[in-house]
Amino acid sequence: MSNQTPFSVHKYLLMTLDPVHVGTGGYRLGRVELSIVREPGTRLPKIPGTSLSGAIRSYAAYRYGKRTCAGQKGHCGQPTCPICYTFGSVTDRGSFSGVVSIGDARILLFPVYSMAGPVWVTSPSVLRDFCAANESVGRDKAKWGNEITTLSHLNLGWLMVERDGKPWTPPQKLTNSLPEDSPIRSRIVLVSDEIFSVVVNSNLEVRTSVSINPETGAAEEGALFTYEAIPRSTVLWMEVVVDDFRERFPQTTKKYDAINHQDNAGDPLDKDWRSPTDVVVAGLEWAEHLGIGGMGTRGFGRIRNLGEVSG
Repeated sequence: MSNQTPFSVHKYLLMTLDPVHVGTGGYRLGRVELSIVREPGTRLPKIPGTSLSGAIRSYAAYRYGKRTCAGQKGHCGQPTCPICYTFGSVTDRGSFSGVVSIGDARILLFPVYSMAGPVWVTSPSVLRDFCAANESVGRDKAKWGNEITTLSHLNLGWLMVERDGKPWTPPQKLTNSLPEDSPIRSRIVLVSDEIFSVVVNSNLEVRTSVSINPETGAAEEGALFTYEAIPRSTVLWMEVVVDDFRERFPQTTKKYDAINHQDNAGDPLDKDWRSPTDVVVAGLEWAEHLGIGGMGTRGFGRIRNLGEVSG
């Protein structure tokens, strides 16, 4: 039996260590050929939960030593397998659903260059969704603390905004969620929801690449393409809903024994898996090294779990 309640919601804070590109699956006419996934209503980029779930499952299975349970097929489907129990399985004998639902990773703090150095931008609706904070700011203005600048104006990329009122202190729930030694805590700027989307989409990382002819070693004619990505040092948050209706999670202290084909019988795990969330966190930890999304061979995709947000 798991020591956690059958139903629980967990919120995690993530930071991009590299640019992250999760594409829309085709070429587009516009600023870039390969665009990234966005929220339909706000046009804000995100990392879809489907991309996160697939990668986290794979990395957890690799970490456990049971690669057959990593993908969409070949699952063992055994009740003793923490991977299949957590994420579900499909076998010739049938299928059963998993007990975790991994949501989209949404932008919380977006890095932008300014005349006062780098700042991280957010908006009232973003803070309301993240920590139920009731903040407001003028439509064409912004709020920031004196740690950033005492000037009455601040540029956010190409956009110049006027200070709205007195020095602003971000919600404690937000700053306490960040590491104590993080410089981001004192460099947060609040802008309106209307401006936030403009600032984010104007400051995405855009790169240009070209395909190389393997025979000549030169660029292929007409093979130039551009693509965009969520930039490095962006802070995102995601929710993981656990509905452990079976309440029979196989608490695991050892890796899979591939020789004898036995669960929980190999080398010791770095940390015991006592609940489905431990499996999710274990897979998420490897995303810091193996990445999420596309363009992984071009130095894209790594994200770091900054920890679970309490409360």
